[in-house]
Amino acid sequence: MSQLSIDCLSEIFKYLEKDIIALHSCLLVNTVWCGVSVRILWSNVKNYNALTFNTLITCLPDKSKKMLYKKKIIPVSTSKQPIFNYPSYCRVLSIHHIYYRIKEISLLTNCNKERIIKQEIFKLFMKQIPSLKKLYFHLDIPETKFISYPGAKDCLKNLSKLNCISHNISETSYQKLAQICHNIQSIKIQFDGNFTSKELNGWRDLISVQKNLKHLRILSSKRKNTDLLPLLTLTNLHNTLINFFFMGFNISLSFIAKFTNLQELELSLRHEDYLDFEKLLITFSQLQILNLQSCPRYELLIKFLEINGKNLKEFYAGEMMGDCDNLLNLSIAKFCTNLRKLSIGFKNNELETLKLIFNSCQYLESIKIWYGDTFLSEKDALEASVNYSPKNIHELILYDLGNVQLKLLPKELESFFISWTNRIPQKSISFIIVSFIKPNDEIIEIFEKYIKLGVIKKFAVQDD
Repeated sequence: MSQLSIDCLSEIFKYLEKDIIALHSCLLVNTVWCGVSVRILWSNVKNYNALTFNTLITCLPDKSKKMLYKKKIIPVSTSKQPIFNYPSYCRVLSIHHIYYRIKEISLLTNCNKERIIKQEIFKLFMKQIPSLKKLYFHLDIPETKFISYPGAKDCLKNLSKLNCISHNISETSYQKLAQICHNIQSIKIQFDGNFTSKELNGWRDLISVQKNLKHLRILSSKRKNTDLLPLLTLTNLHNTLINFFFMGFNISLSFIAKFTNLQELELSLRHEDYLDFEKLLITFSQLQILNLQSCPRYELLIKFLEINGKNLKEFYAGEMMGDCDNLLNLSIAKFCTNLRKLSIGFKNNELETLKLIFNSCQYLESIKIWYGDTFLSEKDALEASVNYSPKNIHELILYDLGNVQLKLLPKELESFFISWTNRIPQKSISFIIVSFIKPNDEIIEIFEKYIKLGVIKKFAVQDD
């Protein structure tokens, strides 16, 4: 490892990006490892804590530190600079994280002092960051003036991801972003309540200048969203957009038919918001992932799968409302034979349909099977999985849609794992339970036993 180049070490250490403890250990190995680790540790503001922000203060220009000293915001005026230019390593900037963390600095005893230090920190970032990649607005903040600070143009011009709540950005900031940022590839917008025409015009202007926008996620809590249509029908989106997510109410879906290059489509709607789903009964030749949190009329969805199912690699349907239908499941077995991941419900008399899907979808790697009062029992689901699932399967998810205790008996779970070890080829399994109700201790002990034996690669209990 000591002979590896800095570039090689950087690529390796990127895999430790979320393991802060391991990265801190790397700091102590030697000067080369220290330099590489520091860059990764400081690349994302979300990893910063109150101590980090105190370090940032030492990175401020002498002029700023003297001003903060005179205003009694920092205790001493010092010209000593840190070993590294820490702010220059930042590539992911989260505005709300900065606001919360600065509040934790004990020296900031009033709002005016907080405002001043925030301003100086943002000035520092804009001047020192050579090329920001991701920008997050998740807080209703009173100002976004940093977009106009010296250095902001160079800092933001290569921005690739923007994620924000719409009313957090002023009209002037929309205009500035539209002037600077032309290469954003991913945008997530959350519209809270009523939105103004100025907001929509600002977003339209910003999106219209993007040269290669690939991912667009829109969440709206407004009960009627017809005002969003001019934003969603921008012609420059037709050829570049490959991933589209929409959560909201009362909106025509016909505009989606123009996004013919979509690879992923996710809709979180109510049943009544699928009134014009028939407009989507066209060929999406690139579509690989379809996620519908509730289902349109089953006959329309079946027709959609008949047209597009052969290209689907992942299909999730009805998780929000527990929608399931045997004819829909049979159509999956018929039209979606190339699936890798599937989430669907089977009623307690539809065991043969699950077996049919296993037999037809030979590339299947992961399946999420719902359980609850009206769904297939956990015992039947596991027995079918171990006896009929294709050889590529390596992840099984049990999804509680009835808010009930897992009814699986310890001996039934033990039998499943014994049978799994006899499968050919032998392959460890990831087993996930999604439920607000934790399995009992006996069940957990069995999972722990087969983790130690290497039968289980990953086990988790999730509440969402």
